[in-house]
Parts: sequence; structure tokens; C-alpha cells
Amino acid sequence: MEVKAGELLEQINYPSDLKKLKESDLEQVCQELRQYIIDVVSVNGGHFGASLGVVELTVALHYILNTPYDQLVWDVGHQAYGHKILTGRRSVFHTNRIYKGISGFPKRSESEYDTFGVGHSSTSISAALGMAVASHYKGETDRQHVAVIGDGAMTAGMAFEALNHAGIENSNILVILNDNCMSIDQNVGALKEYLTDITTSKSYNRFKGDVTHVLRKIAELGPDARQLFKKIKKTIKGTLLKNSNFFEALQFRYFGPIDGHDVKHLVKVLKDLRDIPGPKLLHCVTVKGKGFALAEKDQTKWHAPGLFDKITGEIKKPVSDKPQPPKYQDVFGYTLVELAEKNEKIMGITPAMPSGSSMNIMMKAMPKRAFDVGIAEQHAVTFSAGLATQGLIPFCNIYSSFMQRAYDQVIHDVAIQNLHVVFCLDRAGVAGADGATHHGAYDLAYMRCIPNMIVSAPMNEEELRNLMFTAQQENIGPFSIRYPRGQGVMPDWRRPMKAISIGKGRKVCDGEEVAILTIGHIGNEAIKACLELNSEGIYPAHYDLRFVKPLDEELLHEVFSKFKKIITVEDGCLQGGMGSAVVEFMADHTYAAQVIRLGIPDEVIEHGEQPELWAECGYDATSIIETVRKLTVSRATKTLAS
Repeated sequence: MEVKAGELLEQINYPSDLKKLKESDLEQVCQELRQYIIDVVSVNGGHFGASLGVVELTVALHYILNTPYDQLVWDVGHQAYGHKILTGRRSVFHTNRIYKGISGFPKRSESEYDTFGVGHSSTSISAALGMAVASHYKGETDRQHVAVIGDGAMTAGMAFEALNHAGIENSNILVILNDNCMSIDQNVGALKEYLTDITTSKSYNRFKGDVTHVLRKIAELGPDARQLFKKIKKTIKGTLLKNSNFFEALQFRYFGPIDGHDVKHLVKVLKDLRDIPGPKLLHCVTVKGKGFALAEKDQTKWHAPGLFDKITGEIKKPVSDKPQPPKYQDVFGYTLVELAEKNEKIMGITPAMPSGSSMNIMMKAMPKRAFDVGIAEQHAVTFSAGLATQGLIPFCNIYSSFMQRAYDQVIHDVAIQNLHVVFCLDRAGVAGADGATHHGAYDLAYMRCIPNMIVSAPMNEEELRNLMFTAQQENIGPFSIRYPRGQGVMPDWRRPMKAISIGKGRKVCDGEEVAILTIGHIGNEAIKACLELNSEGIYPAHYDLRFVKPLDEELLHEVFSKFKKIITVEDGCLQGGMGSAVVEFMADHTYAAQVIRLGIPDEVIEHGEQPELWAECGYDATSIIETVRKLTVSRATKTLAS
């Protein structure tokens, strides 16, 4: 659904059009841009609060910078909706995050204005520094390089690594710290407290303003006075204005904090900074959800609210007369508390995703036993390993795609030491509208190749509870449980838990001629396929493996002894995944069978609803049905002939 833009915004297709306007017009542009984002996201969905918070900054940057020659990196892409609208995509913005539409994140293949793809956080300073060093090497000394990073993203180790390097390169880089005290949930940690001290200290800000006023008066007296001004300013920053020391200790010139919603002042400051060489950091204080009162009040809820009424603020939810199955993340959250009430060794850890993973349920019920460690996946894993060395049982909940950031820690700190850490990988498989950066395509493959690691996936909510119950038994070792984004299949899911034998699958239904082997939630698509095929007189068998490592060899011996036509189905990459494990088993035991593997192909899968992507990749119920039909066509032909 297309939405009409305001009078000035309607005239802006690219930043070159924005530059034609007077500075006095920019406040109206900001109002219209903010309203346009509200109008479109309310009817089409998407991330909301983050982009509203940087409207003025977005307008000021594109007004002052010579983009795309000047290079602008957004961190993370939640902030980039206004940027997309001003850089040639206003007419297609209504397709944002929709199947075959534009991406919800910056994407290099989508626009030359998207200088770097940013779906995960904390990469912008490293990327911008690489661009700046490259420009310096090529002699492009007039080129600007700007990284806009949120204070949540700044909590990750990679951001500190980049700051440490950038400080010694003397490259032309500007880091803009968008400080709103939020990531998806409330920020945590010492850096958050530090930034809060800077922005809320009345005495600091009043003193800084008074000193700046006096020094400017001195500077007006002539060249000698200007030199004195510089010396005094440097001395004050190094002693009295101690809040600046953190960034300046890394050899960044620190400016701020300033009001990130004053577009006129932003334009002036950015003009000044454009002419200052070397690494600089501008600290902007903003409000996530600015301009939409409910989003300003409850920033977590309005990070990505779905569809809503822009007038009343009512978030629209599907209405059904039937009881609905829960989200897998909520089954995890409530089950973890249930287990922890009986097992005092259980602890909960998540890196900045308490609401997204439902770890917030345990954080509320048992605040001393559940930890949000900030955007720091590597730390989350090694912190969990440290807990495990002391006999505790950490449940470390990290999205599958984010766990990729901590792979070395999984191997080095957990698996090699055979520590009892339970990894709960949310958003496994194709993750939906967030697209390529968020699909959990690889965890079955990257986990099953690690020694000591148990790798499992539940087909439904009851199995998730049972796997969690199993994983907290004594001396299990590293244990991985993966499950998808969204709802399960069991409205009646609160059933008594029981242990599952490690490495044991189950037969869902017996059959003839063809066996379907599945792992995880996608097995429910196989159930649908079998029901449809049964109505046609075709009766494939269906086995739920539950574990990719260790494999249920007894079950597989049964399958390969009885069936010569086998289909494997997984919501994960084909290379090295469950299907590969089955083929390896077949080769190791010299079985001969026709095995067709269905899963995510060796290519980047873009965004769309999960069923759309299952179909595109060829492993939804319809695809399974078509595959079975092809394998049974000879028998079906004989039946018809008779």
C-alpha cells in the first residue's frame, strides 16, 4: 500500500534534491519524513522506533555530506528507513521487508547509497575505517567517512576494537554515537552508565557551556588568543571535563553531547566537523520513537510493533476463535523458569535479546540468576563457560545467526573443555522479513562438526520442553537446541516433561516405498504432506530424527534396510546439514539408496514470510508432496494402468 508524502518530501527523490532546499525548510522536511515513516510502517509493518529517533540526523547528514561519494554507514540498519526514503526508494518504501520488495536493512546491491550491509550490530566503525584507509591510500583526501552507531551497538567488543585501531590511523573518519539508552531492550553495562553521566550531569553541561562561551570571546581577540584558546580547551578536556577522557584516550576528538533532534544545530556542527581532519566522535542524544508518543514511552514494545493504528496506537493482532499455539521463544522462557525452580544450578544468559528470546521471563522471576550481557555474543558464551566450570548449568540463548559471531568461543571455551553449557538457538532456519542477515541457516552444519557437541531440534513445543529437561541433567556436556521464529503447533503445550534418550529419534508414521526424514519444526510440513499423499493412495513413512549429533543409528539402519527412496527435509543449509549427515551414514555403512535432500540451497536467501521462503527453497509441504510423487511415479503409473 503506497502512502502519499508531504509537500516537501514529495520533491525529494535523492539527496541532491534535498540540497536545493533552504536550511529553514529542513524542520518541515523532518516533520514530513517522520510522518511518512509512521504512515507506511503502521500499515506495512517493520522496525519503527529506531528510524524515528534519527530523522533529524538523517536529514542533516544528507544535507551536508556529498553522498554517495561521501560514505555513510548505519549501525544497525534499524535506523536506516529515513535514509532509504531520501536516497531513491521513497516510491518503493511500501515494499520494505515484503517478499521480493526492498530490504529492511542497508544493502549494497540495492543502492549505491548503502555503502555497507548492516543487519548485525557493531560493524560500522570497522567498515568505515576500512573505507577511510582505502580512500587515503587512493589519494581521495576530500572524501568523508561517517559511521552512525547506536549506544547499544557500541557495547559490543568489535566496536571497541575498531575505535582502538581508528585512533592511531589518523584517517578521515567521523563516528556519530546515537545515544538513546536503548538497543531493542534497555541497554546494560558500565558504558551505558558512563554515557548517562555525560548526558545528565547538569553541572557538567552548564560548566561546559560557560567555558565554551568564555573561550570563544578570547578567541575573537586575535591569532595569539586563538592559540591560547586551543591550549586551554585541551587542558580542560584533559582534566576538568573528565567525561571526554574515554574517547579522547583512544585519540578521538570528542564533541558533544548535543541534541540529536535539533536539525539546524546538527547542520552547523556537521559543517564544522567536515573540515576537521582525523578521527572524531560526535555524541548525539536522541529519543527512540521520537514523534510518536507511545513509542517514546515504551521503546521496547515499539521497536518492531507490527501493524498498528497510527491514531490510537492499537497494535493489530490476528483474531481467532480457536486457541493459538505459543511462540517457541515463550515456551523456552516459561519452561526455563519451571526448570530453574527445581534445579538451583540453572542460570540464564542472553546478549541484549531478553524480550526477543523471552529470557525476560526468568529475569523478572529470578533476577539474580538471569543476565543480559549486552550486544556481546562472544562474552555471553565464555561467561557461560565460566559459570559451567563452577558446576552451574547455563542456558545461553542466542539467535542462530548471532551465534555465528561467537563460534570460536563455542569451540575453544566450551567444547574443547567439554563444559555443560546449553545453547538455545532461537530464530533457526529462515527467519522471515529480516532476511539474509538474520536467517539461521547454518547452525546444524556448524554445530555438528564440533567434538563433544550434542545437536538437537524439536518438532513441536512438547519436544522443546523435553529437550530442555534432558539438557539440564547432570554431566551432559555441550548441548545445542535450535528452534524457529514464530508459533509452534500445540495450543495445549504445558505437558509434563520427560527425558529423551540422547541421539534417539522417533517414527511419526510407518509407510512404504519412500521414507521422509526430518529434523525440527519443518517436520510439521512433512506431516501435512503425508496426509495429502495418503488421500491419493501414497503412504510414505515419516521419521523425526530429533538429533543430528549423535545420529540415531538404529533408526537409520531400519530406514536404509527397508527403503531405497529417501527424502531428507531440514530448515537449514544443505551443505553439511542433516541430509549430509544421513548420506555420510549411508556411505559409511555401504547402503545403496536414492537420497534426495531438501533444504536451504547454497545461495543467499532474501527476505519474505517463512512459508514463502520454504516454498522458494523447495521444502514446504507442497514441495515434499511433489518430490514424493516423482519418486513414486512408476508405481502410480502402474496403478492407473491396471
